[in-house]
Amino acid sequence: MKKNVLVSLILTAAMTASLTACSSPENGEAAGETGASGQTEAAEHSASGTGSQDGSESKSEENAETDGEAADGEYVVGIGQFAVHGSLDNCREGFIQGLAEEGIEEGKNLTILYENANSDGATSSQIVSNFLAQDVDLICAIATPIAQSAYSAARKEDLPVVYTAVTDPVAAELANADGAPVGEITGTSDKLPVKEQLAMIREVLPDAKTIGIMYSTSEVNSLSTLEEYKAAAPEYGFEIVESGVSTTADVPLAADQLAGKVDCINNLTDNTVVSALQVVLDAANKAGIPVFGSEIEQVKAGCLASVGLDYIELGKQTGRMAAAILKGEEKAGEMNFEVIEGGSFYGNSAVAANLGITLPEDLVADAAQMFGEISQ
Repeated sequence: MKKNVLVSLILTAAMTASLTACSSPENGEAAGETGASGQTEAAEHSASGTGSQDGSESKSEENAETDGEAADGEYVVGIGQFAVHGSLDNCREGFIQGLAEEGIEEGKNLTILYENANSDGATSSQIVSNFLAQDVDLICAIATPIAQSAYSAARKEDLPVVYTAVTDPVAAELANADGAPVGEITGTSDKLPVKEQLAMIREVLPDAKTIGIMYSTSEVNSLSTLEEYKAAAPEYGFEIVESGVSTTADVPLAADQLAGKVDCINNLTDNTVVSALQVVLDAANKAGIPVFGSEIEQVKAGCLASVGLDYIELGKQTGRMAAAILKGEEKAGEMNFEVIEGGSFYGNSAVAANLGITLPEDLVADAAQMFGEISQ
């Protein structure tokens, strides 16, 4: 009996040793590595499909052939626009014209991927991610919020970004105080001729005392321009009455309240406010006061007048800068941002007639353009 027990114990010990060898640490580590690899592959697959909700994954598939052509000499440029309104549309049109002037032309050696964020910051970030996934050669960012999103994402890839319609690149942290870029990013500023605008308003409204300005509290370019207006206004006998909004949904109430407090309203190049320009104009018309614009498209749409910029020309200037980068003649990180020179007078005689205002003859005589109707 004892002999049988002893044999049994020996057999049990041998089986235990064999089982232990089968589950050795080396095998366990290998299993762990396989699991980690599987998770990594799954994460990468998930990341590559981030944009599938808005169709970006299918766009990537559609542009797979385009990307291959780009490697053989074709340029692929992603144009991200922050909002839908005339001045930014003009920037985009001018940008494409500026590239064409330098021999980079859509349909010949240029493929353009265009997306509009509709004034939404989260969408801006997604647009930039889509461009990066599609291996663009350069991103053109139209307006400050999407320029900031583009630089934040593209700098990790060392991809050049060229912006336009950024009023204050220094305040937006896209450039240093001396105008030099903070990285592989450069572009053009639509800095407004503030003193020239105030002088024009004083000539058109000699008895006015208060100017209302609406602005988006999240747009740094609007904040810096507002401060410039506040500092310069006393020189022309004006007081600035400000009204901040967070979204376009805030504009109707803010416009009604502001129109009841001031002698006129002056628009900035604020994307949130300009996107709701018709709401501002309606409130001002009810109060019987004029709205002064910041560029030609706002005057076409119903603002009385503006000493404003030509955004087509601003876009062309930006396009020429982008062309130099794409051709390898310049690096974005070595190009200071540029400011379009001067402002021109634009007036709308139909708006003046509706308000019973006579535009000064000298302004009309020197106007870059006068409009006799209000565009819809």
